Amino acid sequence: MADVKELRCVIGDCRFGVDEVSYTCPEHGELGTLDIRYDYAALRAELDRDALSASRVSSCWRYKPLMPLAPEAKVPPLSVGWTPLYDAPRIARKLGLRSVCVKDDGANPTGSLKDRASTLVLARALQQGIGTVSTASTGNAAAALAGLGASLPEVNIVIFLPANAPAAKIAQLLVYGAEVLLVEGSYDEAFDLCMETCAAQGWYSRNTGVNPFTTEGKKTVALEISEQLRWHVPDVVVVSVGDGSIISGLYKGFSDLIELGWINARPRLIGVQAKGSAVLAKAFDKGLAAQDIRREAVSTIADSIASELPRDRAKALRAVRCTGGGFVAVSDAAIQAAIPEFAQLSGVFAEPAAAAAYAGLKQAVEGGIIEADESACIVSTGNGLKDVVRARESVSGGRRVPADRGAVEAALRSAGLI
Repeated sequence: MADVKELRCVIGDCRFGVDEVSYTCPEHGELGTLDIRYDYAALRAELDRDALSASRVSSCWRYKPLMPLAPEAKVPPLSVGWTPLYDAPRIARKLGLRSVCVKDDGANPTGSLKDRASTLVLARALQQGIGTVSTASTGNAAAALAGLGASLPEVNIVIFLPANAPAAKIAQLLVYGAEVLLVEGSYDEAFDLCMETCAAQGWYSRNTGVNPFTTEGKKTVALEISEQLRWHVPDVVVVSVGDGSIISGLYKGFSDLIELGWINARPRLIGVQAKGSAVLAKAFDKGLAAQDIRREAVSTIADSIASELPRDRAKALRAVRCTGGGFVAVSDAAIQAAIPEFAQLSGVFAEPAAAAAYAGLKQAVEGGIIEADESACIVSTGNGLKDVVRARESVSGGRRVPADRGAVEAALRSAGLI
């Protein structure tokens, strides 16, 4: 595999060949998640930043030379990535920041950033000749795998999902034709069942925080932010955090660009958790190592970031600590209020977990974690249509009027529009 040097354990610095292990470090177990490391000297000699920017490939595969696949490897046909990066001056003015931009990953084919990980994992499965790929999920990773898998007739998809997942997310999986197992238990229980079944059946697991290729897919959001800002990065990037894999992908992407000399500094990474699922935020505040984190019961409306024991906790803590960033925990009330406020200030309709990033940005500014002269990027990880029930609960209004012009004018006059 061109330019891949090794897999390196984030806990013990153990090193392996790219085909030597499938998931985590054999010595350090599930906590020992792996980084895919490249021959960066060779990449610097081979790749030209300006030539890459001239690419006509308008998907994450414009970065295929920076991903752990052979150049000729088959990839899913759906167009993942190269999502919009919007300037959000109204948010900047409201919060007193120099500038704010929004990376809208709800624009991906199945409506979330998780498509980035799934497209790479499926490409890896094709390269290995594996016919069944499975994942456990609170909804978005499952939808991503099911949707992208549906575009590949040679691959079967099996999903393990908590039975209390939002109805819209369950419907999406069934529409895509995946085999869906609704587990009467937590996400973490579904995760364990998925891993056990994959091991017994010889399937390939896409599970977040276990499969190192998921990080490589998610890192492409950092590559895009950098390129869309003409290889300048914001001072701060804010993203919601559940298992920790997305913030880990952001760190990996910016770190790869530093290694290549394409950017001058990594932005500070601010992870946002729901107060009802804030294992990492608490660990960060207490200065705990990943090894010292213990499972906690969770309760939050932001199902996409609900995790009793974050699987990518070692990488997530490293991402925040090594960039001088931080964690904030926001209430469900703040998340719900953020859904319409974020939409009305940016035009981006976000599901609760994605809106949490905006709530977290506000809290980080109020707490002095982010200063007034700084620039920030909000990564909106999922589309609001993923959970229309919560979206509807976050707003009021809508005027019923008779089918009469006079009644319409009276309603408009009451609203101050005429």
